[in-house]
Amino acid sequence: MLIEDRLQERERPMLDRDQAEMARAAQQCIVAALDHSRAASITLFTDAGDSRPEVQIPPQALRFIGDVLGAMSEGRSVVIMRDDQEFGTVAAANFLNVSRPFLVKEIEHGKIPYRKVGTHRRIAFRDLVAYERTMRASQAQGLSALAESNRELGLEY
Repeated sequence: MLIEDRLQERERPMLDRDQAEMARAAQQCIVAALDHSRAASITLFTDAGDSRPEVQIPPQALRFIGDVLGAMSEGRSVVIMRDDQEFGTVAAANFLNVSRPFLVKEIEHGKIPYRKVGTHRRIAFRDLVAYERTMRASQAQGLSALAESNRELGLEY
């Protein structure tokens, strides 16, 4: 059975104040343990003294779990998705927080890879994430250039 076969949509867990604090503390412990460890794997075990097996977890997976705990403690949603998941243009535009016409223009200019299914465009999630990173980096570079121009003109505030 593949992992994705076992995945199902779940309701966002609403944490009460104590649970949010517990998640935040767990995240801080995980981050602290990872900061001081260069181990290839980390072993989790219980202190209950029973016969439960120890579990070895790769540090990358533990870092991911820490990120999820941090998001949960802040009341944010977490979505786990395959990187080959495909979106239509409406969902892709919503993900990027842009208009659908802008997204279609970017697709037509070859900035975002896609495939056609009949008359519909399908965009892989990994391609959306790559485009988003490029777009955000370009925005940051533009803002830095604007801030530098303002400094040169003495328009700092």
